Amino acid sequence: MLGQSALYLTAVILGAMIFFSFVVAPTTFKLLDEENSRKFIRGIFPFYYLLNLTLSFVASILFFLNQNLSIEFLLMASVSVLFAISNFILMPMINKFRDNDEDKKFKISHLISVIINFIQLIFLVIILL
Repeated sequence: MLGQSALYLTAVILGAMIFFSFVVAPTTFKLLDEENSRKFIRGIFPFYYLLNLTLSFVASILFFLNQNLSIEFLLMASVSVLFAISNFILMPMINKFRDNDEDKKFKISHLISVIINFIQLIFLVIILL
């Protein structure tokens, strides 16, 4: 029961990440001008990260309670930590670099966030296999 619930949460997180990455973000930049897309993205990203952080933390606990230090627990705990890093460290840096027109630092930090997102997606797929 705990393991199955953890797998359902994993699927929800993966689905939310795919939807956000391939539907919400591109559509936002396609339909809104730069100022409004920036406002929208800055408003939704904290919610996106906190929701996925919460879900991945709960899934980590469920995996731990079901199997202790299993690979699923370790991967989900890593996903959770990466959401925390992205939300509380990386996102504020990205916003600061964008606001201060530090394009090179912005591009590097944004690339790091994309790589983290990709790693999380891989970890979630591995858990579900």
